[in-house]
Amino acid sequence: MVKIGNIILPDFPLLLAPMEDVSDPPFRAVCKANGADLMYTEFISSEGLIRDAIKSRRKLDIFDYERPVGIQIFGGDEEAMGMSAGIVGAVDPELVDINFGCPVKKVVCKGAGAGVLKDIDLMVRLTKAVVNGTQKPVTVKTRLGWDNSSINIEEVAERLQDVGIQALSIHGRTRAQMYKGEADWSWIAKVKNNPRIHIPIFGNGDINSPEKALEYKNRYGVDGIMIGRGAIGYPWIFNEIKHFVQTGRHLPPPTITDRVAVVKEHVGRAIEWKGEVLGILEMRSHYTNYLKGFPNIKEFRNRLVVANTFEALTEILDDIARYYDGFVLEHQPFAFKKAQVEECAF
Repeated sequence: MVKIGNIILPDFPLLLAPMEDVSDPPFRAVCKANGADLMYTEFISSEGLIRDAIKSRRKLDIFDYERPVGIQIFGGDEEAMGMSAGIVGAVDPELVDINFGCPVKKVVCKGAGAGVLKDIDLMVRLTKAVVNGTQKPVTVKTRLGWDNSSINIEEVAERLQDVGIQALSIHGRTRAQMYKGEADWSWIAKVKNNPRIHIPIFGNGDINSPEKALEYKNRYGVDGIMIGRGAIGYPWIFNEIKHFVQTGRHLPPPTITDRVAVVKEHVGRAIEWKGEVLGILEMRSHYTNYLKGFPNIKEFRNRLVVANTFEALTEILDDIARYYDGFVLEHQPFAFKKAQVEECAF
């Protein structure tokens, strides 16, 4: 088993990454149902929490069915981070996570997210403020460094552990890389193999198949894996990885009935949480990913993105199930689109 404070996770746990505009409660629900062991909210601005901003407060919504769950915060001011840690604790998550990895310019320019990678002393002070501001276990998600000439993850890991974090998730890219090129997990392995490090180390970046998950587990020795983009439109990846790691065999791919059922579940929860208008509107970005790879799917997808009631969506999804009845689609790794790549916290 893997422990984060008093949180007990199974051997080699699979974590759902915090993804802005993706990992909200409806998405987390379908990932939990399909095997995610620990999940995180979308990242939340510490300044927004203190100002009582509606969008930030809304991201604090967590539900019993998704536990254990962590709330992720970001910011560049020590006082604000400490205060926001206390606010977050009031909704009783299992842990508080700090985002030191978001590479998006509007976050970096505020001295937050990956912008802190250029100032380890500030990173340490911000982390200490959060640790002191909450009774919950504190974890961190970060990157290797600012660029290839300033990779500092080994020092970062030691110093953050020294001020009290209880787990570290590392995305195997620098801020300069954004999401380009291949994630370099060799640096993650160096942190894991450091004799000074005793907290769980989770690897993140490019995991989109059971084969790759098992290969990286064996090659790099991490305590678990955090999955982001690989779960978008394919929440089944968690159980598929677990089964493959345990048995060396693949689970059967989800049938069209399975796929339609999950989309209905996702839509239904989105409407329940956000209301019909907003829930349906925000679900439209998910259909392409759920239905990726099906031949002649464009017509159905076009109908889905203009439907504006749950009843209409259900009717279209039932039409899809009938049309593709018996068709089996093997899992196709997530295709990264530019708009999605520019989002935060993958």
